[in-house]
Amino acid sequence: QVQLVESGGGLVQAGGSLILSCAASGSIASINTMGWYRRAPGNQRELVAGISRAGSTTYTSSVKGRFTISRDNAKNMVYLQMNSLKPEDTAVYYCNTVPITTRSPDWGQGTQVTVSS
Repeated sequence: QVQLVESGGGLVQAGGSLILSCAASGSIASINTMGWYRRAPGNQRELVAGISRAGSTTYTSSVKGRFTISRDNAKNMVYLQMNSLKPEDTAVYYCNTVPITTRSPDWGQGTQVTVSS
C-alpha cells in the first residue's frame, strides 16, 4: 500500500509562508484526487484543498486565495503553498486521497504548522 510522508511544516509569524510536501511511496498517477487535510487542536480533521489528475483544484473557503495545491505525478509528490498565514491555520497537516475510502492509504504522521500572531 502507498505510504504518505508529509514535511515542510514549522513555526511562522502571521503573514508568512510555508510550502508543505507530501511524498508517496508509490504511484499517485492513478489516484483521481489528492488533497491536503488539517486537524487543529480540539477539532476534527478537515479537507483544506484537493487536486484532480487533470489539475482541477478546490479549496475550503477559509484558504481560498492564500493556499495553492499542486501535484507532480512523475515524482509522486503533492504540495501545498501557503501564503498570508493566519493563527487559525495552526494545525497538523496531512495529505491523502479525496475522498477517504477503505482503499485510501493510512494516514501519515502529518506536519505541524504553527502560526504566531
